[in-house]
Amino acid sequence: MTTHIDNTPEGETGEARAEAAKRLTMFVDAGIAIALTLLALDLPVPTGDTTAAMLRSVSAHGTEYLAFVLSFVVIAAHWRANHEIFRYVRALNSRLTTLTLLWLFMQVLMPFATRVITAQGAFPLRFSLYAIVQVLASASTALIIREIRRRHLYRADGPLRVFAQNLVRSICLVAVFAVSVPVAFLTESTGAYLCWLAAPIVLTVARRIQGRAGK
Repeated sequence: MTTHIDNTPEGETGEARAEAAKRLTMFVDAGIAIALTLLALDLPVPTGDTTAAMLRSVSAHGTEYLAFVLSFVVIAAHWRANHEIFRYVRALNSRLTTLTLLWLFMQVLMPFATRVITAQGAFPLRFSLYAIVQVLASASTALIIREIRRRHLYRADGPLRVFAQNLVRSICLVAVFAVSVPVAFLTESTGAYLCWLAAPIVLTVARRIQGRAGK
């Protein structure tokens, strides 16, 4: 017989617990909106008196624009995973709230990490800061899923498959970004970005293995 532990505050009704989870989700959505806004505000504005000059300005700032697209996609992917998880959460506890705030902190830190990685200076340190933010964000997601499952904070109709898939995804991303940090210091070149490009391959392989194991 399995006993589920729920350490949400005593005396709260199911409706109150669900409302608390909903408020946290709304707070997260607001934080993500702020992070994306800050990310866009950092974009350099092209300058020039002619079309050719404007195009040269755009080309000169190509790294910043590419970093913006990368960070937008990354933040959106993190938010989407968080949304998929919390749509099935029925209650909160203090640990889950803390882990979610830690995850949100990493998202809000992303615009700063984006500015750092496109700046001048020691490449390994700039690269590693961005990668470590991703490691902590993905690790936070994995811990969030673990807490939800361990304390049975999800609804009875919540598909465990969603939690399992996002857990595997988070662990894979932690591994990919963590490996890229020593690679950046060993090569001291932009070749370290190849580790990030391997992420879709790693995720595809992990999903196939997970799918076969589930049959």
